Amino acid sequence: MNTIKKFSILLMSLIMIIGTSCTNKKDTKSEVKVSDTVRVKTMIAEMDTISRTIDYTATLLAMEEVHLAPAMPGRIKQFNVEIGSNVEKGQVIAVMDSTNLEQSRVSLLKASTDFSRMDTLMKTKSISVQQYDLAKTAYEIAKSSYRNLLSNTQLRAPFSGVISGKYFEDGEIYSGTPVATIGKPAIVSIVQINQLKALIGVSASYFPFVNKGMVAEITSDIYTDLILKGLITKIYPTIDQTTKTFTVELTIQNSSLKLRPGMFSKIQLNLGKGKAIMVPTIALIKQTGTNDMYVFVNNNGIAKKVRVTPGAMIDDKTEIVEGINENDEIIVVGQNKLDDKKPLIIEK
Repeated sequence: MNTIKKFSILLMSLIMIIGTSCTNKKDTKSEVKVSDTVRVKTMIAEMDTISRTIDYTATLLAMEEVHLAPAMPGRIKQFNVEIGSNVEKGQVIAVMDSTNLEQSRVSLLKASTDFSRMDTLMKTKSISVQQYDLAKTAYEIAKSSYRNLLSNTQLRAPFSGVISGKYFEDGEIYSGTPVATIGKPAIVSIVQINQLKALIGVSASYFPFVNKGMVAEITSDIYTDLILKGLITKIYPTIDQTTKTFTVELTIQNSSLKLRPGMFSKIQLNLGKGKAIMVPTIALIKQTGTNDMYVFVNNNGIAKKVRVTPGAMIDDKTEIVEGINENDEIIVVGQNKLDDKKPLIIEK
């Protein structure tokens, strides 16, 4: 009897130990599950009406720039300009040695006289068609050679502008080798500055909203009271696969000549009003070491990390161009503690 009683007591003690052990395991699992969750606050992404005003920075460029040089090497007889000289289209910039030009002029006179004689004889049928054609060809070649030498003896400005570089002096010989500072053969450089241009890279998401003829506002830190207008004159047709942007060229009227090529400018482009998904800027997280931006979305109680393309920033909100949809539940508090697929506790 004592043996049976002892066995019963031992069996009951064993059952209690096993029960206690199971209870502790359940509690441990429950504690792990609770500690693995993150308390967050969320908001529903909604469409807002916004003014699409985008700011850019750009370096101003000359509307036109040419590095002027004769077609063949030779001695520079005379310059008619200096650096900073204003020139008009067609104005003679420099005169090269005219020895070859004079020889060409004499050849042209002879060819012209010969052809005139042959033309008279042809009318009386005193020569063959072949003789006439040979004289005509010789005259055309001599005329073309003279015109080519003339244009390369008297170098003229192809457009109105300013002399921005002069690389030789009177009497020096132009050899045709590139000038070290510009990497091209030239005796002078001419830039047009009464009109300037600027190139900006616009996000591909704005491609449907950008059109030729749109007006942008141009400002410079150098002249704080100066506001100029820039006109979109070119829209490049392709998207850069690296930056996901397309290039827009603006033409800027600079009649005051205050702005110059190389100056830094700010450009404000107004694309009008439109609908956009706006989220608090604090909801965006930048991936370390990259320019990639992310938000966390509540996906049935689980955090989902979503890469987004941000647009314009208005007050404390940022436009989301791509990545999330209207009515997505965006995490706006606690997102910095999250990882992808982390369980959530939503606080109201």
